Amino acid sequence: MSTKLGEMLVAANMITPEQLRQALEHQKTKGGRLGYSLIKLGFVTEEEVTALLSKQYGLPAINLSQFEIDTEVLKIVSQEICEKYMVIPVSRAGATITVAMADPTNIYALDDIKFTTGYNVQPVVASEVAIKEALEKYYGMKAATKGMMEKYGISERGSLEIDASSLEIKEESDEIDLAALESESGDASVISLVNVILADSVAKGASDIHIESYEKDFRVRFRIDGILYEVLRPKIDLKNAIISRVKIMAKLDISERRLPQGGRIMIKMKDKAGKVKELDLRVSILPCLFGEKVVMRLLDKENLMLDMTKLGLEPISLDILKDAITKPFGMILVTGPTGSGKTNTLYSSLGTVSTPEVNILTAEDPVEFNIEGINQVQMHDKIGLNFAAALREFLRQDPDIIMVGEIRDFETAEIAIKAALTGHLVFSTLHTNDAPSTINRLMNMGIEPFLVATSLLMICAQRLGRKLCSGCKEETKIPHEALIRMGFTPEEAETVTVYKHVGCPRCNETGYKGRIGFFEAMKITDPIKELVLSGASAVELRKQAIDDGMITLRRSGLMKVMNGITSIEEVITKTVL
Repeated sequence: MSTKLGEMLVAANMITPEQLRQALEHQKTKGGRLGYSLIKLGFVTEEEVTALLSKQYGLPAINLSQFEIDTEVLKIVSQEICEKYMVIPVSRAGATITVAMADPTNIYALDDIKFTTGYNVQPVVASEVAIKEALEKYYGMKAATKGMMEKYGISERGSLEIDASSLEIKEESDEIDLAALESESGDASVISLVNVILADSVAKGASDIHIESYEKDFRVRFRIDGILYEVLRPKIDLKNAIISRVKIMAKLDISERRLPQGGRIMIKMKDKAGKVKELDLRVSILPCLFGEKVVMRLLDKENLMLDMTKLGLEPISLDILKDAITKPFGMILVTGPTGSGKTNTLYSSLGTVSTPEVNILTAEDPVEFNIEGINQVQMHDKIGLNFAAALREFLRQDPDIIMVGEIRDFETAEIAIKAALTGHLVFSTLHTNDAPSTINRLMNMGIEPFLVATSLLMICAQRLGRKLCSGCKEETKIPHEALIRMGFTPEEAETVTVYKHVGCPRCNETGYKGRIGFFEAMKITDPIKELVLSGASAVELRKQAIDDGMITLRRSGLMKVMNGITSIEEVITKTVL
């Protein structure tokens, strides 16, 4: 039939001989019928192929996309037969069923359907693409998911309209004894449900998945743009089965429910454009009062912003950071709470200075993204490989640039500062509220003021705020006095245009889509060094830094409000005056 169809299309001047040759090559590599390849390559449309086949065979054609098939009719022909012969039943009249076929000349298919169903078969013509889409619609993962959710009584708080059929678990052992795990991992449908949750989280752009157990409840939440949204509330009976399934995927001990556990899951799946994405999920299991809580952080390398100019730094702050990372030695600190984008800032800085002439070593817990050209080391506290031990060994590895994931104690801070003073450029992070208080934090750890003053190059404090959805944001009026209290100058309060979030389908009705950084880049100038040596407070350091040109976190946020990027609410909740 394939060659015949190709010849017919060429004879009808619908395709060229060269297009036929390309389609035949596509068919060899991808499989399927020639009509499917021709449509996928864009040489002909479904309607053109269907019309030609209808004319050739003298049979009526059907547009399956505009035809709703009764579920009772679908039960007559098994899914196995439909997929085997690329057919789908569309209607029944008495003892006759009408079947849409990509190849109505397939006598074996007609006989098999008649024999297995006991019905007379009336074929109609449809394209292979249309039949595949109909099979997916009525027999595929979405239909199975819907049935599974109905079976388990899952209430849907969000939308799980996502096809997880392309999702695969990478590096999962094929030797798992499913029989031994049956009591914990439950029905095979649970596997599908977990896959759907993972696929939907990727489609929605979630950064974290929370699976939480309560006394009489069980829920799944996604963190999207920094905010948690409830998406599912499965029956509590599924709690152990779902958590056990996650443990199996992360290669954790499913029998251990009293101690915290951590692991990783590697998955790959196709996005809406058909591109295969690989993601790393960091899994944390925490025993709680009524069961275990699972948090999975999605690490998508495609979302890693390695271009420093796109992080959200104001030009002045960007210049301070760029100047610091080009220095031959010294320390650069990035501060902020968990989830504020510190890792992204560090990676973008390292990516900027990474060249074949430079030896870069990083100590991370965990290594979130693999960056080519950088030697990254994963910490293992259980075997004694902590930040301090890694730093000592790094100094024997002829490094030019060192990155320490986090300064947690005096020992790590001391080694890092000594490295910065002996000809190395050192990057690290701290958990502090703003840039000036970082200096006091180091001294509270026990670091001498003169070491802090001589080693530090700059400190960058940051927060992440949600970006307004460009498709639905609306201008709003705020009183002049209120704007001044928020931090605007009287002149700015007169002219600024403020937008509010509204909500539309594009942003899942939240009014926000994506996030942007608020930054506070504090350069360690000579006046600040003198204040550090004299034991000045964070307030005095902050005043001097502003005098030296530092843009504060609040000011950074307000500048983004003036540019229409974010809302007043986001700035107020993420920063202080």
